[in-house]
Amino acid sequence: MSWGRSAVLLAIAGARCALGGAALAAESTPSPPASLTPAERGYWLLLHKPYNPADISVDDFAQIWEVWPEPLRAQAAGASSAERRKLAFTRYGLIPRPDDPEGLPLGYVQTADGGLAINCLACHGGKVEGRPQPAVGNSHFAFQTLAQDLLRFRQSRGQSLGPEAMMAVAFPLGRTNGTTNAQTFSVALLAMRDANLELLERPRSIRLEHYDLDAPPLWNTRHKRHLYIDGYVPKTHRVIMQFTLTAANSGAEVRSWDNDFRDVLAWIESLEPPPYPGAIDRALAARGETAFNRTCAECHGHYGAQPDYPEKRVPIDVVGTDAKRLTGMPAEHRRFFEQSWFNEDGNLRVEAEPDGYVAPPLYGIWASAPYFHNGSVPTLWHVLHPEARPQLWRRTEDGYDHDRLGLEVTTFDEIPRADRRGDARRTYFDAALPGKSAAGHNFPDELSPEEQTAVFEYLKTL
Repeated sequence: MSWGRSAVLLAIAGARCALGGAALAAESTPSPPASLTPAERGYWLLLHKPYNPADISVDDFAQIWEVWPEPLRAQAAGASSAERRKLAFTRYGLIPRPDDPEGLPLGYVQTADGGLAINCLACHGGKVEGRPQPAVGNSHFAFQTLAQDLLRFRQSRGQSLGPEAMMAVAFPLGRTNGTTNAQTFSVALLAMRDANLELLERPRSIRLEHYDLDAPPLWNTRHKRHLYIDGYVPKTHRVIMQFTLTAANSGAEVRSWDNDFRDVLAWIESLEPPPYPGAIDRALAARGETAFNRTCAECHGHYGAQPDYPEKRVPIDVVGTDAKRLTGMPAEHRRFFEQSWFNEDGNLRVEAEPDGYVAPPLYGIWASAPYFHNGSVPTLWHVLHPEARPQLWRRTEDGYDHDRLGLEVTTFDEIPRADRRGDARRTYFDAALPGKSAAGHNFPDELSPEEQTAVFEYLKTL
């Protein structure tokens, strides 16, 4: 469908997190220490410099438990402030900072007036085996729940709702905790801008579809020449700036952060995957490497003494995974990058109508569950056994399944009656919903059962 000015404005409110607040990024502009390398400076900026309006104040976050459903609200009422903070982090899927576990969550920066401004680490900073890992996707993030709780919090205090709060209902931020409607936010944000990133008086009318995505691990970015699951745009630091295009930021402000994001990309490209911490059967893994190189390396690359990554786009009718991400992004949105400030040297060429998905690099694959671009497959074992993939599952808070390599999950035939609405429903992944299919990528069927076991062992070594 196409959508007009009012719908675009609602979408922009959603993309600025549907959490309200008026504190602008420009109100707090700290400077990193001069001794830092570009990569160190990039990470420092993500921890300390706000690039978006504040989503929620520190004070409101401390009180938001007052609108939680029972019995959680009663539990919070009798808890200490530290215990309430832990309950809030669990409810919203927020991740403690590795260097400051009692401080702000990853993905949020405090503004000068006490607000909390979101950035890319809210989705790209997660946990592995319960330990914070800034470079892995946040498979806990409950974006929609956080937005709707703030809506109720404002209503309870008679505060003005505005388009931001209305967005908590009007624009889906994520139908399953751990996945977000991120690429649709991008479409909405850029529909508000001209080629120089200045706000348009009348937004462009553009097709908008909703589909949830899983944030990929950042450590594989260094091996790519293009970004996103369809690989439609060449990798540049400017492309990753698109989520700073909230309505409160002028084009001049965004352009002024050009060098900041050179450093952010330098940090991303400096990242290494965490090594698998468990035991590895090296002899079995060696046999798995042989099988992998025969059946998988053509698309996913080689990882031995002479590694290579082909960045191969596999047609959708071949890979067979959920096509909603491929068909849901309008070609005119992709073309915008060629015509805009993002094309810094004039040589950025996009693939406006890609025919499939790019097979990703597999470094650190043990730590990057769930799998597929929509987060529909909870473990690596399930990737290798397509016939056994669960259709309805729910993960634990910090559990890790070393037998299957991935999320510790419980599977269900149906969602329990008490959990079929709202917040609770979003704690279940339902592969029957549009855009969430776990089907496809049946290539492991070419392996014998013994080879599947060996490849599974080999993947621990990457």
